[in-house]
Amino acid sequence: MILITGAAGKTGRALIKRGEPLRALARRPEQAEALKALGVDEVIVGDLLEGPAVKRAASGVRAIYHIAPNVSPHETVIGKNVIAAAQSAEVERFVFHSVLHPQVEAMPHHWQKMRVEEALFESGLSFTILQPTAYMQNLLAYWQSICERGVYAVPYPPQTRLSLVDLDDVAEAAAIVLTEPGWLGATLELVGTPPLSQTEVAETLSRHLKRPVQAAAVPLETWEQNARSGGMDEYSLAALKQMFRYYAQHGLVGNPSVLKFVLRRQPTSLDEFVEKTLRER
Repeated sequence: MILITGAAGKTGRALIKRGEPLRALARRPEQAEALKALGVDEVIVGDLLEGPAVKRAASGVRAIYHIAPNVSPHETVIGKNVIAAAQSAEVERFVFHSVLHPQVEAMPHHWQKMRVEEALFESGLSFTILQPTAYMQNLLAYWQSICERGVYAVPYPPQTRLSLVDLDDVAEAAAIVLTEPGWLGATLELVGTPPLSQTEVAETLSRHLKRPVQAAAVPLETWEQNARSGGMDEYSLAALKQMFRYYAQHGLVGNPSVLKFVLRRQPTSLDEFVEKTLRER
């Protein structure tokens, strides 16, 4: 059995039904039924900040796939809790869902993942680290505006260059490193595309939607007001603003070669992702 932490999130859901029996650790009881409906064999309700709950979830599993809650101020503590539980359970394999360029201190939620990686290096566990870049699925947050108004509005300049990856490719890579030999000790950057400007992303959308789509920068103040009105917490607001400022200056640049090697095929392109999205909607 494989334990997935953070299974209620989009990455955890994508990993469900990909091989071995799965146990999930969910924070809220209402998540348990939804996860079982998706195909999780066993759900344990508990808080990742509580060591005993995490140890209970890890007991008897062969491997752990650790995904922290998105932009959590407690990510380092949570990571160390899960690592301690893995040590106690003597798991055969620990796969950590990190992020591309965790060594960038200017992006605090990336930097916290580096601290978890450091703890994993010192743990004595057999581990693999996955470092996915930004998901293509993030485009779906803008989909209504893209389709109805032809505007792809992001909180950084249109010339900002980001490498992207399809979440389904990340889930497939995770399943491979969890179930196949040969990946222990590896740190794998999961990147699906060369760096694309937001103008190039808009051009791809235009081609497939058969209508003009324009990339437009939203002022950070406007983004913050919208996010705050939507209930985003203060830590997430601050961390994401720092990330957007970093993107504006440096982008997020990766190379698809590693993911191609893991998947034994070309990663999903942005064109293929947009085509798939249009078929499914």
